[in-house]
Amino acid sequence: MKLSYIILFVKEIQQSIDFYQNALDLKHKFTHEGNDYAEMQTGETTLAFCTKELAESNIKAKEHKVSQSDNSSNFQLTFSPSDLKQAYQKALENGAISISPPEIKPWNFEVALIKDPDGHLIELAKNLNKKV
Repeated sequence: MKLSYIILFVKEIQQSIDFYQNALDLKHKFTHEGNDYAEMQTGETTLAFCTKELAESNIKAKEHKVSQSDNSSNFQLTFSPSDLKQAYQKALENGAISISPPEIKPWNFEVALIKDPDGHLIELAKNLNKKV
């Protein structure tokens, strides 16, 4: 089985597009004409955004609320930048909240944790064992 989509429930589609473009250098792929769904180019698995209203109407239930001020999360997204410290700083400059600054873990990964404007947990992780 192949993982094809990750869909984040968000308050505002354009805010999410702007954040992921400006903070993480992802490319915008598509926005539905109703402005309640959008996709980013992320390789084989698509990262998409869906308004909370559309999500609630599709799944017929309220989703668990997360926010930047809440330390809880149901999952995390992980991105692997070539320059982790620069990516971390750029994300903060574009509205991310720091959970933990860059540090080298015992397993020889440089890791930082941030939250996007909707409170989704994002890990920036660089494998220091790999030669780039």
